[in-house]
Amino acid sequence: MAGNPAFSNSPAFSSNPQRAGQFGQQQYGQQAYGQQPYGQAPQAPQFGQQQGYGAPYGQQQPGFGGPDQLEQQYGRPSATPLDTERLTYDGVIMKTVATLGVTAVGFAVTLAMLWVSGTTLPFFALTYGGALVGFVLALVNIFKKEPSRTLVLAYAAAQGLFLGGFSGMLEFGAFGQPMQGIIFQALLATACVFGVTLAGYAFRVFRTSPKLNKIFFIVIIGYGLFSLANFVGMLVAPTGMFGWRSSVEIAGIPLGVILGVLAVLLGAYSLVMDFEGIELGVKRGVPAKFGWSAAFGITMTVIWLYVEIIRIIAILRSNN
Repeated sequence: MAGNPAFSNSPAFSSNPQRAGQFGQQQYGQQAYGQQPYGQAPQAPQFGQQQGYGAPYGQQQPGFGGPDQLEQQYGRPSATPLDTERLTYDGVIMKTVATLGVTAVGFAVTLAMLWVSGTTLPFFALTYGGALVGFVLALVNIFKKEPSRTLVLAYAAAQGLFLGGFSGMLEFGAFGQPMQGIIFQALLATACVFGVTLAGYAFRVFRTSPKLNKIFFIVIIGYGLFSLANFVGMLVAPTGMFGWRSSVEIAGIPLGVILGVLAVLLGAYSLVMDFEGIELGVKRGVPAKFGWSAAFGITMTVIWLYVEIIRIIAILRSNN
């Protein structure tokens, strides 16, 4: 599944059989034919089950291992409550609310500091420092096989600092004229996009397909390359508040608005892929701890949507 790397790189949610590994079975923890569930000893043959005629004495019988295998089976640790608890939609919702809540706290703290101080200059380091720390923690969470609640919440806190600082500087005029109310507008628009996408998925209106996934993958790579080139251009030769996004126009429409709308559509499609990954994980019965991976993935997508939306609004308001 191409899309949010938090889901595509996780063995619990990946649709790739090789990446899914043990989670690729229909139900995690169910025994495959001829195998025993984790933490249970092999069962003896059922009454009346006989060894094949002519089999040598001491040969392993079906379903019953030899002494070495028995010792290994009994020596394995029993399944813990964390292993036996399964992923549920309620669990994912609670973990996602907690993760977004930590992001909101970081957001509010930075915003309050900006408002009280009345100056934005000292908070550039806090804002972009949060962005850098959040980026590093995102990579760690993406490539970590086992989810870590601490790392996921740390990522949320760092991103909250970045979003609060970035939004506050737009609200209070660090990039030019103050844009009062832009934070509320961006939050409301992000909530609307998320709500519509979730409702459309719940009612089976929005779905992905292999063809659309390929198109999404190609477009997201192109968008990422443009964003990288635009960032380098802003460092080398600044041309506007958001570089080429705000300085280049196509048919009188700022390039950033066109690309921003495209990015919001990509983000909404990524949310649909996130929801499908969660549904797949619930059906597989993966351990509940992977709910933190799901919460991390959804938070990543929501943050991306918010950044794109607030940038669209800022470009439109700066041109008026």
